[in-house]
Amino acid sequence: MNKVILAGRLTKDPEVRYTQTGLAVASFTLAVNRRFTKEKDKQQADFIPIVVWDKLAEVCGNYLVKGTQVLIEGRIQIRNYDAKDGSKRYVTEVIAQSVEFMGSKSITNTGGAVPEAAKSFGSEVPPDEEIPF
Repeated sequence: MNKVILAGRLTKDPEVRYTQTGLAVASFTLAVNRRFTKEKDKQQADFIPIVVWDKLAEVCGNYLVKGTQVLIEGRIQIRNYDAKDGSKRYVTEVIAQSVEFMGSKSITNTGGAVPEAAKSFGSEVPPDEEIPF
């Protein structure tokens, strides 16, 4: 079983792009605080790359901004590619299948409240699409 649930804050605004077939894909990094730390006076966090597809990607692009607190449910994916220097690179990321907006802070780019329908939104990940970045 490959299932992951994360709660954290966006480190920057989502970047939305489109595949050659016109499918939206959004990417952002989620800062997730570690529950237990060795140094009690310093909070530590992991910075996890998130990829969101289709309509959910457009919703994220429209309503999420840096600092927004979200709950992500999805799966871990590891992919690889050949770099320009000929070395093999590996990328580990979470493919989000649902995103739930958390917190009471206004999170739209225009300063308004998030529509109720956009607070929790799920989507199936499309198969075999090329990520355009």
